[in-house]
Amino acid sequence: MHPTFKTTGFTLVEMVVVISIVGILAAGAALFIRNPTQSFIDGENRANLTDQADTALRRMARDIRNALPNSVRTATNGGDSFIEFVPVKSAGRYRASVGSSASDNPLDFSLSADTFDVLGPSVKVATGDKLVIYNLGIPGSDVYEGSDSRALLTTGTLNVLSFSGGVFPQASPSSRFFVVSTPVSYACDMTNHALLQYSGYAIQSAQPASVAALNALATARQLATNLTSCQINYVPGVLQRSGLVTIYLGFTQDVAKVTLMHQVNVVNSP
Repeated sequence: MHPTFKTTGFTLVEMVVVISIVGILAAGAALFIRNPTQSFIDGENRANLTDQADTALRRMARDIRNALPNSVRTATNGGDSFIEFVPVKSAGRYRASVGSSASDNPLDFSLSADTFDVLGPSVKVATGDKLVIYNLGIPGSDVYEGSDSRALLTTGTLNVLSFSGGVFPQASPSSRFFVVSTPVSYACDMTNHALLQYSGYAIQSAQPASVAALNALATARQLATNLTSCQINYVPGVLQRSGLVTIYLGFTQDVAKVTLMHQVNVVNSP
């Protein structure tokens, strides 16, 4: 007699049933896990966007607060928003009249070139810096048109300043002066969804009010991406002694959205 072998295994029907059951269980598990996982991803994206927006707004606010009085100007071009200002490098008070010493050297507003004493701490001057006195941001007293800025002739840490280039239009009631260099612009490039900073370009009489115009003047520094909305407004204060810059920035990554608003007080006392 020949031995009998019993063969065991799965039938095709059994395999199909098992595969179907496993598929159903996997689909149920995926639905159960998907929402918490997506919520975690959305939370991470929202945190990243908030950090990015907050960092950008703090950087802008710090720079804007250091703006030369009455030098802030804004523009809108389609969906793009722009803000430009001239940062103050150093400032002080000039000697307005002769004091008790025969060596006192006051600023003479009738001269197109002069030297004068700095009252208080000395100021730092670099090559290309300009001296600004009583900038009002109006025709005849506007740093952008050059009517109230003059070339400084000496560099270093100084307590006596020397300038040339013309008579200053008017004196400062508080005998204040400012040392400035080049403007800074922030641009919302909505085509590329980026917040950009520009610096190191020459002062322009008209504000560069497009990304293309700014790119022709300087190289952009990208501060933030994923930008989906942007609005920058500037309102001069009463008697132009103060102003208020309001910035709205909106960011989106996947389904996470963040919108921040920040207001910056600008001191405009020249």
